[in-house]
Amino acid sequence: MEWKHDSLPYRISDDKQLLDLNMIHTLLQSSYWASERSIERTKESIAGSLCYGIFDESGQIGFMRVVTDRATISWICDVIIHPDHRGKGLGKWLMQYLLEHPDVRHTNMLLGTRDAHGLYEQFGFERREMMRRTVVSH
Repeated sequence: MEWKHDSLPYRISDDKQLLDLNMIHTLLQSSYWASERSIERTKESIAGSLCYGIFDESGQIGFMRVVTDRATISWICDVIIHPDHRGKGLGKWLMQYLLEHPDVRHTNMLLGTRDAHGLYEQFGFERREMMRRTVVSH
C-alpha cells in the first residue's frame, strides 16, 4: 500500500523491499530508545514486523515499525523522521496512514514514548501506566 502527500514531495509505503536498512539503522542510532541496537538486530526486527517507510526523491527519510497479530493488538515502535525533514507534519501524516491501514486499523494500539505525547494524543492515544521487563543483550 502506498500514499502520496497532497502538497509535499513525500510518499509512504509498506513495501519492505523499498526499505533502506542502513538509513533506518543510522536514524535509530540517533534515538534514545535504539542507540545501542545492532544493525543485525534492526534487520531481525524489520523481518518480524509491519514496516512503513517515508520517502522523498532522494530516498528514505522516515520509518515506523509495528508489531502486531493483525487481529487484536499492535505495538507501534521505532517512529523516526530524519532531522532535516522534521517539522513538516510527517509524523502526523504517518500516524494518519497507520490508523487507516487495513492490517491494523481495527486493533488496539500501544506505544511508548518519552517525548512525543502531544503528537500521539492528537490521535486518541492516552497516557497509561505500563510494566516493562528489559532483557540485557550479551
